[in-house]
Amino acid sequence: MEVSRRLRVAPDTVRTWRRRFIEHGLDGLGDEPRPGVPRKITDADVERVIVKTLESTPKNATHLSTRSMAAATGMSQSTVSRIWRAFALAPHRSQTFKLSTDPLFIDKVRDVVGLYLDPPEKALVLCVDEKSQIQALDRSQPVLPMMPGVPERRSHDYVRAGTTTLFAALEVATGKVIGSLHRRHRAAEFKKFLTKLDREVPPDLQVHLILDNYATHKTPDIKKWLLAHPRFHLHFTPTSASWLNLVERWFAELTQKKLKRGVHRSVQALERDIRTWLTDWNDQPRPFIWTKTADEILDKVATYCHRISDSGH
Repeated sequence: MEVSRRLRVAPDTVRTWRRRFIEHGLDGLGDEPRPGVPRKITDADVERVIVKTLESTPKNATHLSTRSMAAATGMSQSTVSRIWRAFALAPHRSQTFKLSTDPLFIDKVRDVVGLYLDPPEKALVLCVDEKSQIQALDRSQPVLPMMPGVPERRSHDYVRAGTTTLFAALEVATGKVIGSLHRRHRAAEFKKFLTKLDREVPPDLQVHLILDNYATHKTPDIKKWLLAHPRFHLHFTPTSASWLNLVERWFAELTQKKLKRGVHRSVQALERDIRTWLTDWNDQPRPFIWTKTADEILDKVATYCHRISDSGH
C-alpha cells in the first residue's frame, strides 16, 4: 500500500509486478505480448513521417496536410494523423514573432519587469499607451440576431463614420485604468493626458510610467513638462516589444469584448460606449499578474536567436 501511494498506482498493479518478480525474477518484469492485430507501423515508418514533416514541404503548397503526407509515404491518412498528434506536430498552424533590435534590449527588459515584480515603495506604476485610429463602424445592413442553431450574422462590409484615439494608463497593482479620448494623436494630446494623470494620482506618490518609444512621448514639449513634474519617471519598452506593456492586454479585452463586434453610427456613439465600458471596468477592476522573470524572458529570446542563426536561412 505504501508503494501504491508513493507511485500513485492501483494496489493491484503493485501486487501483480511483485508476484511476477517473485515467480520469474528479472525475466518476469518484461511485459507479455498484448492481444490484437500485430503492429504494422514500425519505428522506422514513424521516424520517416517525422523527418519528412520537419524537413520538407510539398511542391504545390506551403505546408503538408495529412492527405499529402499519406500520399507521399504510402500510409493511411488516419495513421499520419495519429503520428502527428503523438509528437505534437501541426503543419497547418503557424505563429508570428519579431525579435527586437534595440541595443538596450536587456537593460530595458530588466527595468520594466523589475517594476512589475518588485515595484518601488510610495510609488504608482502605470502602463501607458494609446489605442489610435479606433474606427466607428456601422454595418451596411442590419445585424441579424442569434437564433437556435444560427449564430449572429453581420455583413462583411461597413460604413466608416470616423476615428478616435484612446489614451489609457493601467495601474499595475489594482488593474484600474485612467482613460482619455481625443480625436487626434499628437504630443499635445499626450501632454493633456499626462496632466490628467498628475491630477488623479495622489500628490505624495512617485509615478513610474511604462510606455513605448513613440515619437510623441519624446518631443521637447513633453521633456519640458517632465522637468516641471519631477515625480514622473518614464521607462521605455524596447523597440518592437510592445508585448512588455501590460496595458496592451487591457486593450485586447476592450477590443474583444466591445469594439470587434460593435456597431456605431458616429464617433460620439463610439466614445460613449468606450467611456461606459471603462467605467464598468473600474467598478470591478482585475489586475493582470506578471509571472515571467527577466531571466526567463531573456533565455527564451536567446533560444530564438540560436534557432535563427542555426536555421540555415
